[in-house]
Amino acid sequence: MATIDKILVIKAPPEKIFNFVIKSSNLTKLWSSLLEITNEKLLPNGGYCANYKYKMAGTTFKGKSECIEVMPYKWFSVKIDGAVDCTMTWALQPRDNIQTEVKITMDYQAHFPPFNSLAENIVAKLNERESDMILDNLREYFEINR
Repeated sequence: MATIDKILVIKAPPEKIFNFVIKSSNLTKLWSSLLEITNEKLLPNGGYCANYKYKMAGTTFKGKSECIEVMPYKWFSVKIDGAVDCTMTWALQPRDNIQTEVKITMDYQAHFPPFNSLAENIVAKLNERESDMILDNLREYFEINR
């Protein structure tokens, strides 16, 4: 299993960021490889579950996501099942009244036998770029568009 950690400070309060990123369908606004979210449902824990369609390295994959743990306005974890199994955790730390440190942690494992080691290297590079893009797009969404 591989791990990616990315951190970025965004000029927005944690509550606004949390309420936006916890809703699966909003991630299509940040994540260009996330093509489609369907069957999105609010869970009793305040998170969401959904089906997704995702494009990686020219190939389209389908899978399911489910928010498994939630601490409102502080953090939440989503379990993602598909060609790449992943637990994605979003952690939000207020910096002052107008800034929030946003940290994304992705723990993932690719399933592409018999090319697992090659696939993991490719997935690692793609996930590094994707996580940077997600945070950059999130910053743009809150700082430029709002």
